Amino acid sequence: MTAAALSGLLVLALGGCATPEPEEPTPTPVFSSEEAAFAAAEETYRAYVDALNQVDLSDPETFEAVYDWTTGEANASDRKSLSGLHADGVTLTGSSVITALEPIGAVNDDLTLAACVDIATVDLLDADGNSVVDADRPDTQRTTITLRADSDAPYGFLVSDIAGRESGPQCT
Repeated sequence: MTAAALSGLLVLALGGCATPEPEEPTPTPVFSSEEAAFAAAEETYRAYVDALNQVDLSDPETFEAVYDWTTGEANASDRKSLSGLHADGVTLTGSSVITALEPIGAVNDDLTLAACVDIATVDLLDADGNSVVDADRPDTQRTTITLRADSDAPYGFLVSDIAGRESGPQCT
């Protein structure tokens, strides 16, 4: 398994996703300020990472909490990667830890965050207990998270896309 596939499971969306069916427009939540909106987006992303940390790849019911925090491409990608890892009998160990998170910008109903996520303790093991993670995978992932406003979501946002990034906060 490549580092990109691991990243998709843990924090990053995998490429090659099926295009989701168009969704009904949802009412946009109203925030008192841009700072309040970014705080809600941060809480959403933290809840998403917490849900990923609770995944038991042998129990697909644990995937539902991850899906609850996503929409669009991120949802389709997580469904594909988690189902594939489950079908392959892979075991997930360790936890991802957000070490830095800051706002990048806002466009329409989307907010973007930059994050550093420590995945040093995270491993994926095949049925024989051998790691399938690329040995050259860095311990910290630099990501860009796009969140879409959704008034039905607990904090007013859902994760819609996660990708690697080249700029933003330095990860240490």
